[in-house]
Amino acid sequence: MLKLSRRAQRIPASPIRKLHPLAEAARGRGVDVINLNIGQPDLPTPPEFFDAAARFGSPVLAYSPSQGIPAFIDGLIYYYAQNGMTVRPEEVMVTIGGSEAITMALLCCANPGDHVLTFEPFYTNYYSLAMMAGIQVDVCPTRIENGFRLPSQRTISKAITPKTRAIIACNPSNPTGAVLTPDEIEGLRRIARSKGLFIIADEVYREFCYDSPFNSFWHCEGLEDHLIIADSLSKRFSACGARLGSLLTRNKGLQQAFLRFGQARLSAGTFDQHAALPLLRLGRDYYDRVVGEYRKRRDTLVEALQMIPGVRCQKPEGAFYLLVDLPVDDSDKFCAWMLSDFSHEGATVMLAPANGFYATPGKGLTEVRIAYIVNTDRLRQGVRALQVALAQYPGRRGGA
Repeated sequence: MLKLSRRAQRIPASPIRKLHPLAEAARGRGVDVINLNIGQPDLPTPPEFFDAAARFGSPVLAYSPSQGIPAFIDGLIYYYAQNGMTVRPEEVMVTIGGSEAITMALLCCANPGDHVLTFEPFYTNYYSLAMMAGIQVDVCPTRIENGFRLPSQRTISKAITPKTRAIIACNPSNPTGAVLTPDEIEGLRRIARSKGLFIIADEVYREFCYDSPFNSFWHCEGLEDHLIIADSLSKRFSACGARLGSLLTRNKGLQQAFLRFGQARLSAGTFDQHAALPLLRLGRDYYDRVVGEYRKRRDTLVEALQMIPGVRCQKPEGAFYLLVDLPVDDSDKFCAWMLSDFSHEGATVMLAPANGFYATPGKGLTEVRIAYIVNTDRLRQGVRALQVALAQYPGRRGGA
């Protein structure tokens, strides 16, 4: 057999998607599987997307400019302006989703063998995308007990090595739901400037802040050469399948590098950009309605989880995820067991084992990530099934 590359052999399975075959098998047995494992919103994509798609009249679906269609870039600039951000056309790069945005940022910031620093637990694809680029991910731990607040500037600085090239900060956080405070952002700004590092700010969930205003790194003074913002249309518009994102930077060298990388992959989807353009001009009432729905879901889920003995979680401040510590021996085994051996009133729950959101061996072994991307009735049904599953699970800590 021909030998695959080391990166092909080492890249991990997604903790978010790896249980999919078990879920399909459960559905094949007639079990109702409640998907709380993946950040696929269930709210309808705004009709403006489909209306614009229906109006697309070009006889040829051609490549678009590598930077993005000018009208779409103008739409992004308008969208950011509504969020208090002044962005120029040359500072924008349209990407094929947020994942390409992160990939381009990593490839432009670091060489093979270099390191990037992020905060554990972290979005699992940071690890996979960095590995594909030959970049090592180092971590600073955060803790469920204090709501996953960032460690001190001193602790963060101690985690930086001579090979560190960038800090990745997800704000609001996937998977924890933590929202960075102005002081935390200022601390990272100081570190980046003093250590000569890039900041890759993943701000995909900027709208989803429930208890305090969102603060963007874009407003930080003195980061003009240091800052890259990665963004995506997927979550805020329930348009994950459109695969559209963006990169923002004021660094002229990065702007040119992003364009060259964009030319190498030709272009983002022409049809997707035309269809998504009206979404960028939706009014405040759209966002208020969507965020209000997710806030209601968050409150419903946390209240229900806190009624289960042995379950620990903090109320997330943003995004639409929370990490939950369960009274089980191994969340990987528990999540698989719920799909293969358990149902309650004909239903079971699909969760994401949290060990894949950690780089430190042994961390997250009893935790799961829950995505509250279904309505409140469905969430209550899922938590009821989870409570019964915990009572029946043979590997429950402290006995059944």
